[in-house]
Amino acid sequence: MKNSYLNLELISYNSTNNTSKDAAKVVFISEEKQLEKHNLNSSLSKKITSIFKNEKDEIITTFEDSQSFWVIATTDDAEKNRKLGISLYKALAKENSEISILEGLNSLTDKSKNSFLEGLLMGSYKFNPYLKKKENKELKVYVSNDEFSETSLTQVTNLINGVALTRTLVNEPPNKLDSVMFSERIAEAGKKYGFDVEVLQKDKIVELGMGGLLGVNQGSEVPPTFNIMTYKPKNASNKQPLVLVGKGVTFDTGGYSLKTGGHMSTMKSDMGGAATVVGIMAAVAKNELPYYVIGLVPATDNKIDGKALLVDDVITMMDGTTVEIQNTDAEGRLILADALSYAKQYKPELVVDMATLTGAAAAITGPFGIAMAGNKQEKMDELKQAGENTYERLIQLPFWKEFEELLKSDVADLKNIGGPVGGASTAGKFLEHFTDYDWIHLDIAGPAFLKDAQGSNPSGGTGVGVRLLYDFIKLRAKEGN
Repeated sequence: MKNSYLNLELISYNSTNNTSKDAAKVVFISEEKQLEKHNLNSSLSKKITSIFKNEKDEIITTFEDSQSFWVIATTDDAEKNRKLGISLYKALAKENSEISILEGLNSLTDKSKNSFLEGLLMGSYKFNPYLKKKENKELKVYVSNDEFSETSLTQVTNLINGVALTRTLVNEPPNKLDSVMFSERIAEAGKKYGFDVEVLQKDKIVELGMGGLLGVNQGSEVPPTFNIMTYKPKNASNKQPLVLVGKGVTFDTGGYSLKTGGHMSTMKSDMGGAATVVGIMAAVAKNELPYYVIGLVPATDNKIDGKALLVDDVITMMDGTTVEIQNTDAEGRLILADALSYAKQYKPELVVDMATLTGAAAAITGPFGIAMAGNKQEKMDELKQAGENTYERLIQLPFWKEFEELLKSDVADLKNIGGPVGGASTAGKFLEHFTDYDWIHLDIAGPAFLKDAQGSNPSGGTGVGVRLLYDFIKLRAKEGN
């Protein structure tokens, strides 16, 4: 399945068939001895040998008898191969190689093959629907089914389509993606990728007593929505669902605790956690992983008018907990708390929430990884391993009981902030209050939206978390957890 924002298509072919006489040749070389198979001139052979000696990853383009690209990988490193895939896309696009044949992947491990092709697809992502002049020329890369099966090719494409979907939702401007529009996009994704969607409107949200979601929404002219995504295959290896919860603040002004000094710019990305949940659901469903997964997305913006939430207000959450508002810019935890309470009805095996929650987490991780907390070390360790597999790495936050003390209020059960100390940890402790199941919290504030490209992530929405949770779910499905 191709996503309209990916400008490259991977096509499986039988190596005995001639795909196109005009196709460019792309040769992947990960071992120096592979040069013996190719009749190279001395100049090119020396250049490639030099790259191996200096242990550099590089792409060489040669246009002697025919258009060709030599992808040199000096180590079998998955992330380096992912970056090489991104670089290859740029080279193909620059040289206008619309049709290419890729060979030489058999020298790689399966993990590195996948990573290289992930990078090739990820590098082709473009978000430009609002540009008058668009450059969306689609490239086709043929891969022999002797080197990479057609099923595997389809699976990696579906996964990166999920990443592209998340990036696109995050990149959309706020006037094109408010809470109602977001729900419409989620419903479209459900139909396209194969999961069920139910959208709860404001009257139902009021009936459920979701005071956090309703409180954040008080200053908005656009009503809140609560989105429930369900993927339950007949062959699911888990009886109780894995529940994914995503923060869906479609634009965050900070409310009356107004963001100043330019900090409001890019706040369209404050629904990055919610977009990640949608992308994961799309990838899991489209690839038909045998795992029961539910996604929950509370959606609203955080704006200001005469009815907006005030500092010192006290609100009542879905589970009856009262919360004293001490900062209206600490709104994400309020809507997540209601979703975490809602998740209790499923008796889940595990709940993972994802949110662009705190600047404190971003200060710890930068754009390089994700801050994590939780109450089940064994499952956090599993997720850490998935982070190493995908290079979407996790750092565990301190989560001592003393952080709970910082959330105590004299007038309510909790305050919504804990002060200047340990902001990422106190935010996690606030959320933990609303759980009674195995739970992991992921603060993706650092890597979810970038000003400048970093590693294999582009500027703008990165789609971070999709590959991480997909790998985690795939492994659990395989082991029958």
